[in-house]
Amino acid sequence: MKKNQIAAQAYTIREYLKTPKDIAQSMARLKKIGFDAVQLSGLGSIDVNELKGILDGEGLLCCATHEPADTILTETQKVVDRLKALNCSFTAYPYPKDVDMGQEDKVIALAKALDKAGALLRENSQTLTYHNHQIEFRRLGKKLAIEILYDESNSQNLKGEIDTYWVQFGGASPVEWCKKLANRLPLLHLKDYRINESNTPAFAELGQGNLNIPAIIEAAGNSGCEWYIIEQDNNWIKNDPFESLRISYSYLESLAN
Repeated sequence: MKKNQIAAQAYTIREYLKTPKDIAQSMARLKKIGFDAVQLSGLGSIDVNELKGILDGEGLLCCATHEPADTILTETQKVVDRLKALNCSFTAYPYPKDVDMGQEDKVIALAKALDKAGALLRENSQTLTYHNHQIEFRRLGKKLAIEILYDESNSQNLKGEIDTYWVQFGGASPVEWCKKLANRLPLLHLKDYRINESNTPAFAELGQGNLNIPAIIEAAGNSGCEWYIIEQDNNWIKNDPFESLRISYSYLESLAN
């Protein structure tokens, strides 16, 4: 992992992205922390050209986006056009909205729909990835739901955006899943995992939890990872998501070569 492959997931600071002014101020804060790239998610309403202008003004690259699940599957061309406007190559399907992940036939149908959307993106030199939570690690017969998703889709049309916290929460190994997706893992969501004072799982800044982050980074790199994206859904230190990102960035920067 190189320093210029580290990015911030904007969803971490979503409460500070409600207006164009908020977005401009927050992108400047990310740049000040040290980030040169950002994954766009959780933003309020803003014209895509204005957004691109803000990013360019701060010297920030849009390395990837999250787009609404329905838009990806039913209005794929809109996603293609938005990525082009942002000069961005990657997006992720964020969550299986309205899909019963406990039924194998529903999971297979989702895989086929994602494959179709991913094919259109690939025709436009773009890449669709899948962002997991814990629900994809439910066993359906002989396979996990997440295995069905990848097995029932073309590896060129659907790639992975492994989320380390949710893999661990689902009872699997983030290192092993980075290995499983060899040549199919352009994006990685890095979050640490800890047990809090109530003896329940909680998010943590990188290097502050129990995950073997160096081993995860090595495995992801060997699988062709292009972007190492820092995200923390909540439980930010001092309830400050910017400080949370700063701590995680500093730790990840220390591991860069």
